[in-house]
Amino acid sequence: MTDARPGWLSRDDLEQARDRLPLVYVDALPVRVDERGVVTSVGLLLRAMPNGSISRAPVSGRVLYGERIRDALMRHLEKDLGSMALPRIPTAPQPFTIVEYFPDPEVSGFHDPRQHAVSLAFVVPVSGDCVPSTDALDLQWMTPDEAASDAVALEMTGGQDRLLRLALASVGVLP
Repeated sequence: MTDARPGWLSRDDLEQARDRLPLVYVDALPVRVDERGVVTSVGLLLRAMPNGSISRAPVSGRVLYGERIRDALMRHLEKDLGSMALPRIPTAPQPFTIVEYFPDPEVSGFHDPRQHAVSLAFVVPVSGDCVPSTDALDLQWMTPDEAASDAVALEMTGGQDRLLRLALASVGVLP
């Protein structure tokens, strides 16, 4: 079935593009902050992976053709956390880092077996009620110390544990 939304690719077109082009993604780490803007908790999704394993992950997804980065962030945050998450995305968002995911895990340490993807990574404060979407099994809030633990790193794939630590360092709460 082909989706008729502008900028959306059919499964076949997406597979052909993945074989030939790097795709643009956004990664968003939802956080709760106190009144001073200090990160007090980090939200990680629990997802079923295509290979049948279970993994913790930030919010992530493709940027559509003609879509602004801010709009892509909002779309994926609302899709994964619900419409009442109330993300606070600046008018002109700036990523804390850019990550390159490769089919070969040896290239960058960030791995996506399906494709070469370039992802702009953001830390996004959310202030509303978050309810994981049907694509996620659960959403767990944890302290920065808990999120940076070896136990959580073992539950993450594709180098996203490194991305989480970079995010925590970018906001000054890496333990």
